[in-house]
Amino acid sequence: MLKMKLLLVGIGAMFILGGCAGSDYKLAQTEKSLTEQKVSDRSIEYRILPQDRLEIALYKDPAQDSIGSVNELGQSMNKQGILVNAAGYISLPLIGKIKVAGLTQSQAADRITAQYKKYLNTPSIYLEVLNKRLFVLGEVKNPGVVKLDKEKMTLFEALAFAGDLTDAAVRNNIIILSNNPQSGMQMRRVDLTNFDTMKYASLMLRPNDIVYVQPDNWKEFRVASDNFTSPFDTIAKIASPFVTLKYLED
Repeated sequence: MLKMKLLLVGIGAMFILGGCAGSDYKLAQTEKSLTEQKVSDRSIEYRILPQDRLEIALYKDPAQDSIGSVNELGQSMNKQGILVNAAGYISLPLIGKIKVAGLTQSQAADRITAQYKKYLNTPSIYLEVLNKRLFVLGEVKNPGVVKLDKEKMTLFEALAFAGDLTDAAVRNNIIILSNNPQSGMQMRRVDLTNFDTMKYASLMLRPNDIVYVQPDNWKEFRVASDNFTSPFDTIAKIASPFVTLKYLED
């Protein structure tokens, strides 16, 4: 009877300690939320950032069949694209340094085209950011980087690329972190279980967004309890040979 009581006390202690240890297992546990914003094509369109890589191609003359790239003007362009430096500039042949950070892809192309018109008759620039991506973390089957070949992606698309949610995922409190150049890091929460509360703005993801799917309480407890019991398991494994020898001696 005493052994049973001690066992129950031990289990209770494990639950209490497991709960305390697991309080830091989930990420982003604050109540800060993103103020709802109206979504438009202009607000979604990606703006170039320092450290982005750009693919730039130059159409020198509409009458020509071939399309020339920038290296035909004398620059050996990296196959991975031209890097935007920390100050937001790129360097191109003939026109030299030009600032593109903060511009959309079309605005940057127009700015570069305007500079080339000083040297060429009918230049036209094609520009694309090569490293647009977002990140899906937490309780999904394939967490990691999701590459984007367009300006935006829905939350459902991102989760599909990540292999869907796991059984331990919390579906009514998915966290999306976004870095707004004006207001800094922002967070919003999405409930995928309630269609009536879903809004287009909350489901839209932009490049560099972070989607975090939280684990449920049972997953949190299992991780925490394993962390708590693992030292005892180690001690038990070390002591096991000595207990066996003692038993054989008796």
